[in-house]
Amino acid sequence: MTTKDAAALKKIIALRAEIEEHNYRYYVLDEPAIPDSRYDSLLRELGSLEEAFPQFRSSDSPTQRVGGAPLDRFESVAHEVPMLSLNNAFSTQELADFDRRCREGSGQTIIHYVAEPKIDGLAISLLYENDRSRFSAMR
Repeated sequence: MTTKDAAALKKIIALRAEIEEHNYRYYVLDEPAIPDSRYDSLLRELGSLEEAFPQFRSSDSPTQRVGGAPLDRFESVAHEVPMLSLNNAFSTQELADFDRRCREGSGQTIIHYVAEPKIDGLAISLLYENDRSRFSAMR
């Protein structure tokens, strides 16, 4: 193993441990210790390292799965319409890529969006029928 490989592996291991700690605090304790933007930055850094050093990528990496176990108090809900994610878009190009994926996935050529600020990872799906709303939340 080269010195560069060893340094990358050491950083990857440290990032995985730090991210797992934040996953536990966020998903299990419901007590996040850092802002979402910092968490996203850590995850992107890990993803970049795993891309550059694919020999160190593993199926148990936080980059290979979504989040953690939700709190017991959240009810599981089946969504009638898929809830698509921006996947943490930070640039106009990433937003354009999201739009392209949505159009390709839905078969539509034009999609109208409504965007609101993210509130601590909480998403809600609203469905209106006969002027009455039904909703489901997803964390």
